[in-house]
Amino acid sequence: MHSKKTAVRYYVGIDVGSASVRAALVDGSGTVVAHAEQPIQIWEPQPDHYEQCSADIWAACCSVTKRVVCGVDAAQIRGVGFDATCSLVVLDKQFQPLAVNCEGQNHRNVIMWMDHRAVSQVELINATQHRVLNYVGGAMSVEMQPPKLLWIKENLQESWEKAGYFFDLPDFLSWKATGVTVRSLCTVVCKWTYTSDRGWDDTFWKMIGLEDLVKDKYEKIGNHVLSPGEAVGKGLTPEAAEDLGLPEGIAVAASLIDAHAGGLGVIGADVKGHNLPCENQPITSRVAMICGTSSCHMGLSEKPIFVPGVWGPYFSAMVPGLWLNEGGQSATGKLIDHVVRGHVAFPELQSKAAASAHSIYTYLNSHLDLIKKSLPVGFLTVDLHVWPDFHGNRSPLTDLTLKGMVVGLTLSRGLDELALIYLATIQAIALGTRHILETMQAAGHEINTLFLCGGLSKNPLFVQMHADITGKPVVLSKEVESVLVGAAILGACASGDFASIQEAMAKMGKIGRVVQPNHEHKRFYDKKYEVFLKLVEHQREYRSIMNS
Repeated sequence: MHSKKTAVRYYVGIDVGSASVRAALVDGSGTVVAHAEQPIQIWEPQPDHYEQCSADIWAACCSVTKRVVCGVDAAQIRGVGFDATCSLVVLDKQFQPLAVNCEGQNHRNVIMWMDHRAVSQVELINATQHRVLNYVGGAMSVEMQPPKLLWIKENLQESWEKAGYFFDLPDFLSWKATGVTVRSLCTVVCKWTYTSDRGWDDTFWKMIGLEDLVKDKYEKIGNHVLSPGEAVGKGLTPEAAEDLGLPEGIAVAASLIDAHAGGLGVIGADVKGHNLPCENQPITSRVAMICGTSSCHMGLSEKPIFVPGVWGPYFSAMVPGLWLNEGGQSATGKLIDHVVRGHVAFPELQSKAAASAHSIYTYLNSHLDLIKKSLPVGFLTVDLHVWPDFHGNRSPLTDLTLKGMVVGLTLSRGLDELALIYLATIQAIALGTRHILETMQAAGHEINTLFLCGGLSKNPLFVQMHADITGKPVVLSKEVESVLVGAAILGACASGDFASIQEAMAKMGKIGRVVQPNHEHKRFYDKKYEVFLKLVEHQREYRSIMNS
C-alpha cells in the first residue's frame, strides 16, 4: 500500500506548433521524462494564405502522446494539458471539417495564425475605433480571429452558412479530448475580444457585420468559458482515450495559446539563492520572453495597465487573477536565419561549421570571438546598425508597413562580414525588446528580470546581448521545452494535485542558468539604442518624402 502513495505522478503536455506537434511526459517536479515530435502539414495555396487540417493535427497529437506514455503505468498519469498556435478551426453543425479556401477542400479547415489574408477586413475593424480595441493596444492584428471570420463571411458564403463551430485551435483540442465545447479564457480574451467582466460585446460584432454570431447566444464561437487549467467536463472521453493511448476519464485542462504556455512554464519559477532582483518581489516584476520564429514578451500586473502598441490588458489570460500584457516581435529567429542564409559567404560558413562539427550559430559565435581582438564582442558593430522590422512591427509601433534597414555596409563579402551582420541583427532584436520593455515601464509596469525560453534561448550570444542591452539579468529555464512544461502544468492543475496554477508553476518551473548584464558596456548600448530609434525616424521621414 505504501508504495502506491510514493509512486511518481505524471502529467502529459501536448503542444501544437506551426510545423509540428510535440508531447512530453512531465513529473511533479517539472522534469521532462519523455518527449516526442511529429511534423504536420501546411498548405500555402496563395501568398499570405496558410492552411492546415484539424484531422492531421489531432492524428499527430495521438501519435506523439502514445509514444511518450509507452511503458508507463497508466494509473500514474494524472492529467493532460494542451497548448497550440492561435489558428482558427472551422467545423459544420455535425462537427465535420469545413473548407477555409476557394477550392472547397474541406479537409483544409484551419486558417493558420500567421495567415494575413484578412488585411482589408482588419482595416475595416480598426476604423470602427470600437472600445474592445483598447484591449489590444488600440489596434487589432490581422492575425486575430474577428478579421478572419469576416473574411470567411465575405469570401466563402457556403462555408459561412454551413458553419456550426469556430474554435481557436487550443479549444478545438480540449473539445476533441472531452466532447465539451468550452473555450479557454486565454484564447477568447486574447484573440476574440471577449472580456472577463462583460463577456462578448454585441455592439462590436454588429458594427463589423458579424451580427449572425450574436443571435444564437454566441453558440458558434463559445458561450461557456473556463480559466486555463480548470478541469473540462468529465475528462477524456472513451474515444479520445483510445486515440491518445491514455486512461478514460483522466483530467483534461482548459488550454492555453502556445506562447502563454511558455510563459507559464518559466515565469513562476522559484529563484531563491540566485541573487536576483525579483527574489521576494511579486511575479509582476518579471517578464517572460518566448523566443522562437517570432518572439512574445509576457508581463503581468495586479491592476489593468493599458500600454500603447502592446496587446492586453487581458484578465486571467495566462495566470488566473492577474492581468497580462503581451508585446511581440513578428520575426526574430526567422530574421536571423534570413540574414545569415542570404549572405554570399553562407556556403563557406556551412562547410566550415560542418567540418568543425558545430551548428552554424555556434561556429559564428566562436568566429566573432576570434575577430574581436581585445574589444568586447558587442563593440564590433560600432559602424553597423540594423532595424529589425523585415516583417513589420508588432510592438510597440504596431505598423505592419515598416521595413528592415541595414546601415554601414561595405564591399567586404567574407565570413567576417557575415559574422558582423549576424551580430548586428541579434543586437537589433535585443534593442527592439528594450523598446518594448521601456514602453511597458512608461505605462506603469515595474520590471527587473527577464525569463527566457524557446529555441533562441539556446544561443548564448542572443542571451548575453539581451542582458547587456536591457540592463536586466536573464534567467534561463532548466528545461528548454518550457512550452511543454507549461502545458503539463495545466494538466497538473486540472488533476487537483496542486491547489492552484501558481503552486504548480513554482513546483514545476525550474531555473537553469542566470546571465547577468555587463554594466561596463552600458554607455555603448545606450548609444546603440539612440541610433536604433533614429533609424525608424529616418524611415518615416523618407517615406513621407516619397509619398508627398
